[in-house]
Amino acid sequence: MSERPSQKSGSIVWHEGLGREARFAHLGHPGGTIWLTGLSASGKSTIAARLEEVLVARGRHAYRLDGDNIRHGLSNNLGFSAADRAENIRRIGEVARLFADSGSVAIACFISPYREARAMVRHLHDAAALPFLEVFVDTPLAVCEARDPKGLYAKARAGEISDFTGVDAPYETPERPELRLDTTEHDVEACVEACLGLLSERGLV
Repeated sequence: MSERPSQKSGSIVWHEGLGREARFAHLGHPGGTIWLTGLSASGKSTIAARLEEVLVARGRHAYRLDGDNIRHGLSNNLGFSAADRAENIRRIGEVARLFADSGSVAIACFISPYREARAMVRHLHDAAALPFLEVFVDTPLAVCEARDPKGLYAKARAGEISDFTGVDAPYETPERPELRLDTTEHDVEACVEACLGLLSERGLV
């Protein structure tokens, strides 16, 4: 994975404030990240949106970081080359880590097709001693294409879109995700319940 040159100055230091243990103690819960990865139209965003809704309704602070939404602002200067995809995931990985450090459940739903990029985000969380839970929304390509709510697969097949994951760009499946969801066998509510079970196992709800 290519890296962008660092612009960090030697005069920039981390400013300590309220400690994490004190923050989590006041909030009554720790923070962490649940990361949904899978092909376009696999169901990631639908599951993530419902999960966020359920968590907030239960009084648990959570925030959904959605792939399309992030590209409206934080990553609006990035394209879809391998290097830009890696940088997009690096940025959102850092943001998710900050949300987790704040005591929130960060719900990230990104295609995030490359194992190396996802491993980098996991490392960010591991280094900060924060939970990172990878959820593979394992929906077959044929099913995703049949859904194609945005018409993106059709455009990619027609050559109108390049570097499209699953068509002319690879998707590297997770090797050891904390959870695998098959949306051809389970509906949204069942998938959300599985995510809630995982979060509960890890002490995040």
